[in-house]
Amino acid sequence: MPTVPLPEQPSLAQLRKKARELHRAVRAGDDAALAHVAEHDPDADVDAGSFALNRAQLVVARHHGFPSWARLVRQLQAVERYTRVPDDVARRDDPADEFLRLACLTYGDDDPGRRADARALLRASPDLARTSIHAAAATADATLVEDLLSRDSSLARREGGPFGWEPLLYLTAARHDPHVGLDAVTRTARALLAAGADPNAGYLWHGLPSPFTVLTLTFGGGELGPVRQPHHPHANALARVLLDAGADPNDGQALYNRMFERDDDHLVLLFEHGLGTGDGGPWRRRLPDLVDDPGTLVREQLGWAVTHGMHERIRLLAAHGVDVASPLRNGRTPVELAGAVGDEDVVELLRSLGVTARDVDPVDAWVAAALAADRARVRAVEDRHPGVGSRARDAHPALVLRAVVAGRADAVRLLVDAGFDVNARGRGDLPIDEPWETALHHAAGAGDVAAVRLLLSLGADPNARDARFDATPLGWAEYFDQTETASLLDGATLQGPGDASP
Repeated sequence: MPTVPLPEQPSLAQLRKKARELHRAVRAGDDAALAHVAEHDPDADVDAGSFALNRAQLVVARHHGFPSWARLVRQLQAVERYTRVPDDVARRDDPADEFLRLACLTYGDDDPGRRADARALLRASPDLARTSIHAAAATADATLVEDLLSRDSSLARREGGPFGWEPLLYLTAARHDPHVGLDAVTRTARALLAAGADPNAGYLWHGLPSPFTVLTLTFGGGELGPVRQPHHPHANALARVLLDAGADPNDGQALYNRMFERDDDHLVLLFEHGLGTGDGGPWRRRLPDLVDDPGTLVREQLGWAVTHGMHERIRLLAAHGVDVASPLRNGRTPVELAGAVGDEDVVELLRSLGVTARDVDPVDAWVAAALAADRARVRAVEDRHPGVGSRARDAHPALVLRAVVAGRADAVRLLVDAGFDVNARGRGDLPIDEPWETALHHAAGAGDVAAVRLLLSLGADPNARDARFDATPLGWAEYFDQTETASLLDGATLQGPGDASP
């Protein structure tokens, strides 16, 4: 049966209200309510006079993917306990709290200017770290931390500061000092851990189910790139201290945040400590219906590596026993997925690892040939399957974006020649036909001058707005500090679509 994920910052009170409304609707004989119950609880007695509230609660739970109302309640209680919204914390009057608010990654905008402001505040008030264990941890003042803990070891797990975090989270999230000493950082971490700090401490960002742990914050990274969301200056050394102290390596958010980069050092370290094995650690035990199991986590890494041509990551995953043959969450095998994005090199790599391909769907075969810019193969597929090009346009309207992400200018030209809309919206991060941004948005944000010029010459609209942020390609270039593409688009935007010269 289809299920719907819990909303951001889910409310148990709202879900209880939803169950009561369903209960009343069923008792009133509402057809939609009766169909909803039949879908999620086919064994329920839906007689208007006898349908019980606990059955309505079960339907609500199952609608959100939980086997029982009690299980849903337990999950929401845990979500409520650990939810934090660090990116929405307002300016603080207390200097130490304001320093922490500015110094740490929040996974909101994370503008580097915040960290510069934190440094300025620390220079103006060099003693502010002495006012709290949280500020002392963030500044990696190991001597001060050791002194505070010697007087009260419970401070190691004291929640506080602007985000309601434990000290270890502030240590791992602080990015104000790119030159912080390695010994100061690891000594501070060991002092906190020795006093009882939790190596798996973390929080749920906006109540979403993927925990941001101390390991997550140490490794850094994320959708906004290394300038806004950098690694900790001593990420691997600090991560090793945490892992040696018991941090679970199956950290889904850390894996997600770092998967955008080609560096695999974090994966090597995590595999060394058991990534892909075990029960998923304390966060999976707290949130068993929300947090993915270790096997699923590493398979998700494989899917990303395949669609983004990360050969070394594929080899690393395979070397650690990750299944590179079976279908992924989207139903496609890795080799089929590689073929569908036109990456013949990854197809060959997977075959060298012993994977055999099933028969390829004609649309997938056409897409693979087009993204490889192989016009002869495109014609061959069309000869065998008349109308397949039209079906490919209907099924994957944003292929131009996918070709730009892959850096294939010849494929962009082929697709436009084949009738694909250069302004179609899709997702640049995954080969999913969800209408987010245009190819020009992606090229602008990535600083790809050649792609911007090509797209403009093919009729890309410089005034188009993406569906998530309502921003133009110029806005993307400016946000990601891409001065060359911003300069190019500034003139193009003023001229309007179709008027910009390549």
